[in-house]
Amino acid sequence: MRVRELHLHSFDEQGPDAIRQADLARTLQDHVDQASFPCVGAKSALATDRLQIETAWSLTSAWNDVKIHERLLDWSDAYKSDPSGLRSLAVVFAGPLDLSEDEFERAMWDRLQSLAAKDSWLGQRYDPSVSRDPDDPHFSLSFGNQAYFVVGMHPQSSRRARRTEYPVLVFNLHDQFEKLRESDRYERMRKVILERDAELDGAINPMLARHGKVSEARQYSGRRVEPDWKCPFSDPRAG
Repeated sequence: MRVRELHLHSFDEQGPDAIRQADLARTLQDHVDQASFPCVGAKSALATDRLQIETAWSLTSAWNDVKIHERLLDWSDAYKSDPSGLRSLAVVFAGPLDLSEDEFERAMWDRLQSLAAKDSWLGQRYDPSVSRDPDDPHFSLSFGNQAYFVVGMHPQSSRRARRTEYPVLVFNLHDQFEKLRESDRYERMRKVILERDAELDGAINPMLARHGKVSEARQYSGRRVEPDWKCPFSDPRAG
């Protein structure tokens, strides 16, 4: 399968030069390709060459945010031209590798806040099919006028399905799940994922919920958040 990657000079100047970008991307491919990995949607994207993997330097740095946002705009445009099939855009970061679940969550939202600021600065309209309020049950992120659901993965995750070798942010188009619902495929796929996740960890991820029941922001990091948890994200177009 073709591995698509960003050729970012940050690796030459600051990143771990012993690690090639293709190797970073391959760690995520191998993770998804494991027989025990529960997300059949991601497996489908990988099998059909619709899992695009980009690489970046550090989850705790804004170094590559402009490039990542450019890829999101390209990804949104490509989906508008051809909305068929399940697809995901994943960014694998070279580090840090020792972030706790709380630290990963904070770094993840810092990156997402930065990407949203760039979307706003470029005059991109928020996808009107979702809410920009992270407390709203209909919340999703929006880049290039397309709504996104994000899955965070990292070495210290308490959930095995999300325990990757390097920090990862996976951007999933919200609209593709709406199309699955319309075709009555969503519930069947969700049931399979939940069953496989329970087999892997002994119990279903308590954070998983249907869109429209509770805010999906609670699910992004993979951490079991507290009942009174407040999302640190605020879209600049909300005012």
